[in-house]
Amino acid sequence: MAYTYDTNNIFAKILRGEIPCNKVLETEHSLAFHDVRPQAPAHILVIPKGPFVTFDHFALEASDAERADFVAAIGTVCRDLGIQPGEGGAGYRVIANSGDHGVQEVMHLHVHILAGRMLGRMLAKPGE
Repeated sequence: MAYTYDTNNIFAKILRGEIPCNKVLETEHSLAFHDVRPQAPAHILVIPKGPFVTFDHFALEASDAERADFVAAIGTVCRDLGIQPGEGGAGYRVIANSGDHGVQEVMHLHVHILAGRMLGRMLAKPGE
């Protein structure tokens, strides 16, 4: 599949410094910042700095260094927020929306880390 990356998406503009963000963490290959429309008391977005559209695009085409950095950035954010279950936190949810059926709004890979309250079921069980 060919992935078409829009260099004018909001996250590309944030990465270029054209739009400010409330930064939580920046590494060589990743950026984490507070979501401007939080859906939970803690709502952080983590994005790779490379031009990746979806998680599968990133998983298949990013370098080993980019993949390792991105996963480590997610872990660091969870640790720094104190939300790791078993480490004093009550847990969290990580979501990556991809494509039309995944309701992806920005065509730049991003994961949402949500925590700070009971989040409820992500999807209803069949028959509910």
